[in-house]
This record gives sequence, structure tokens and C-alpha cells, in this order.
Amino acid sequence: MRIGLALEELHRSENHLAHQLLAVAERHKADHEVFHVGKDLATWSQDHVRRLAPFGERYGVELDPEPAGESTLLGKLSEAVSDLLGRRSAPSLLLLRDLRSIFIHAQGVSVDWEMVAQVAQGLQDAELLGLAQRCHPQNLRQARWANSRIKESATQILVS
Repeated sequence: MRIGLALEELHRSENHLAHQLLAVAERHKADHEVFHVGKDLATWSQDHVRRLAPFGERYGVELDPEPAGESTLLGKLSEAVSDLLGRRSAPSLLLLRDLRSIFIHAQGVSVDWEMVAQVAQGLQDAELLGLAQRCHPQNLRQARWANSRIKESATQILVS
């Protein structure tokens, strides 16, 4: 069965989304909503990573139950370069870019949850299906938050 591959991708994607949300929260500390909501939404993805881990063993893959920690040196360097490039343009443009990236990535995670839910249903794995039914709505909320922030900010940022 290849469900292990789907679980690995979902696990990786949730880890990445959590990291992205935390990085954006830190990068935009001055925007209190982005800072606080971004951190809260990241905890959802971190929880999803923990909850997914036991299913890896069931389907022949090893999934670390602990969310990915601090950025690697390369990741930190990439963020620093990104920040420097962002300072050349307005910080608000960087925020739009960051929100767009979160939205796109959250949508990808949503597709992963859909696939896992469909497979769980086909395999009659009630526990995995239940996990998807608990976690997917939170993931959709992450995407809606990013999208609503884009809608709220885009005109003002791009017209001024």
C-alpha cells in the first residue's frame, strides 16, 4: 500500500506549514493579529504532526511525533535573505507575499488531508478517518485566515 507515502507527505507538509506560520508571526511582530493568530494556527499544525505519527507505523513509515524544531542554518540564512530583500520593498508587500505563501501551502495541506480521508474511508480505518475529520477543518481555517487577511490588506497595500 502506498498510503504511507501520503502520510509522509501530509506529515512533512503540516510541519512546513507550522514552520511557515511561526516564521511569518516572528517576521511581522508589529502586526499583533499576524503575530498572535499566526502562532496559534501553527500550534494546530504541530498538533496534527503529533497525531499523525502513530498512523505511520500502522502503514509502514516512520513519522516523528515531535514537530520540526528550529530552522536549520540554511533555513535561517534563507529567511535572513528574504527579510533583507523584503526591506527593500515595503514591509506590507512582504506581508502580502507571506500570506499568499501560507494560503497556497495550507491549500496543499488540505488536498493531502482529503486524500488521506478518502483512503481511510476506502480501507475502513475509522481512527484515521476520524483524525482527518478532526484536523482538516482546522487546516481549512488556516487557509481562510490567510485569505481573509489578503482580502483585507491587498487594496490598501497595492494601491498606496
